[in-house]
Amino acid sequence: MKIVISQPMFFPWVGFFEQIRLADMYVHYDDVQFSKGSFVNRVQIKHTEGSKWLTVPLDNLQLGQEIREVTVKQKKDWCIRHINFLSQVYAKAPYSQEMLALVESVYSQPATTIAEVAIASMNLVCQYFEIGKPDNFLYSSKLNIPGKGSQRVLDIVKYLNGDIYITGHGARKYLNHNLFEEHGIRVEYMSYQKKTYPQLYGEFTPYVSILDLIANMGKAGRKIITSETINWKEFI
Repeated sequence: MKIVISQPMFFPWVGFFEQIRLADMYVHYDDVQFSKGSFVNRVQIKHTEGSKWLTVPLDNLQLGQEIREVTVKQKKDWCIRHINFLSQVYAKAPYSQEMLALVESVYSQPATTIAEVAIASMNLVCQYFEIGKPDNFLYSSKLNIPGKGSQRVLDIVKYLNGDIYITGHGARKYLNHNLFEEHGIRVEYMSYQKKTYPQLYGEFTPYVSILDLIANMGKAGRKIITSETINWKEFI
């Protein structure tokens, strides 16, 4: 049983959905502290002038708030700005209307927190590319598993009867790999292929929102989402 646990992210890059594709169970890590400058409420969009941030504005952010507690500003104004910006940037992309329709569908859903907005964006992209199973998407806040750090992640994996924990590269800085091994859990890191695809505005970059793939390839972009994993001992 392969388990992926990650903070909700706003229309994240292709590599994030490659993790979801591999997961038998995916856990939204929504009850950890929100970190300013993270990808929870912002993502890069490729632009004529390089990459620019598409950011969901937050309302009265307070130090120590959990992701699920952080509220977003009233939707109307920033949603319109986002749609106008994406319309301009992707005006010449062949599937721009499909991409915009997906974004508008996310923004039309009732949501007051950044967790709700981010998770809605991830869920609709998964539906679009037929990746993951909604019934296998869980929330850490609803599992009633206390603790923090590597121990809590391990406890969640064990609770879900997982034997493989798949994670992104950021975990190499803090994850206690030996702790997982002691409990018979294999840790695997993503081995990102960063496949190229037709992209506007010069040299290819993989580190932009999944919206870029949708605008440029439509549903055929599913064939780009193919990365596998590597054992932590080989990765480290």
